[in-house]
Amino acid sequence: MKLNELRDNPGASKKKVRVGRGPGSGVGKTAGRGIKGQKSRSGVAIGGYEGGQMPLYMRLPKRGFNKPNRKEYAVVNLGLIQKFIDSGRIDAGQPITEEVLVSSGVLRRARDGIRVLSKGEITSSVTINVTGASAGAVAAVSAAGGTLTVSRATESAEDTAA
Repeated sequence: MKLNELRDNPGASKKKVRVGRGPGSGVGKTAGRGIKGQKSRSGVAIGGYEGGQMPLYMRLPKRGFNKPNRKEYAVVNLGLIQKFIDSGRIDAGQPITEEVLVSSGVLRRARDGIRVLSKGEITSSVTINVTGASAGAVAAVSAAGGTLTVSRATESAEDTAA
């Protein structure tokens, strides 16, 4: 490949529509702004600017708090795990870990850990090792004859250090 052969992918870049360039362009005359009114004029900022006055969105009180270092768990349902077992992409005889769930394609990435929820049915007797699980998921797996162990080693180590 040479420098003069470099091309963008087809359809990756689109030419900008030039408005107000005559009737043949399809967006001539009023250039898609309609007729008269404040929005047809230039220099309009209806969105948030209030002429120097403190804008409404800044006058209103802020509520709540978003923890900056909170854990983001990837969520998977029991029904999806059973579907992958039935299709043969997960071996029910081996322990199902977070690495197995990611490598089989159940989840794209593990994030700060994987949390199993009880939506759907599980009929296979499986051993699942994950970071978190709902009480319903633990009960459903044990009812099917399997075990669901929750390992919070990474979370507890960070909590004790703080």
